Amino acid sequence: MRKKIVAGNWKMNKTFSEAEDLLFGIADALGNGRPDNVEVVVCPPALYLELANDVATEHNFRCGAQNMSEHESGAYTGEISAAMLQSAGVEFVILGHSERRTYFGENDELIGKKVAQAIRHELTPIYCCGEVLAEREAGKHFEVVEAQVTGALSGLDAKAFSKVVIAYEPVWAIGTGRTATPQQAQEMHAFIRSVLAKIFGQKAAGDTTILYGGSCNAGNAKELFANSDVDGGLIGGASLKADEFVKIVNSF
Repeated sequence: MRKKIVAGNWKMNKTFSEAEDLLFGIADALGNGRPDNVEVVVCPPALYLELANDVATEHNFRCGAQNMSEHESGAYTGEISAAMLQSAGVEFVILGHSERRTYFGENDELIGKKVAQAIRHELTPIYCCGEVLAEREAGKHFEVVEAQVTGALSGLDAKAFSKVVIAYEPVWAIGTGRTATPQQAQEMHAFIRSVLAKIFGQKAAGDTTILYGGSCNAGNAKELFANSDVDGGLIGGASLKADEFVKIVNSF
């Protein structure tokens, strides 16, 4: 049975003291009750990962990074390696987020290298894919997402792929207040699963956790998560408020 996951992507937000307050706020809210079958992951800026991991370990949730290098080590000023993350207790890493693709020029080949590197160091990659508004309106959304999934993941063997979590993020719905309808989300998640089945087989596809990302919040999470192929969410803005984030966790 595949995992249910709610992961919070803080992006470039919060000072150190604000991050500390948010982490303990999440811990307190989770302590008031949550579903036993849902894994909670918090992905703060890299500067706060050690703090986040300490709080997460004590309060039974998980810590993830927002990005990492494709390189093992070396003269790459400002970069953070998978080995560094793993040594700090980090368990998850977001890779291929649309903001990394748009603002930093990351492509499927590069992201695929990062995914493989993460797996080598026993990190769980949350691989992001999704179309922009023009691609959706042109009817190319399935084509775009299939190319992203195939381009970054098809080089993995079945054992390595079993470590991967997918996040579908319709780029037109990220930070815009627009959200894919539950029907649109289910349709794309089912399509992604069919693409994975062609590459890795039906069982592997059925075992893969696929998250929805794109203005998911406490008001719409329950309806989104009710779909059979939506296994949780990659949460942006709503993860910056402890109570709202935990309401999303409790939407299953």
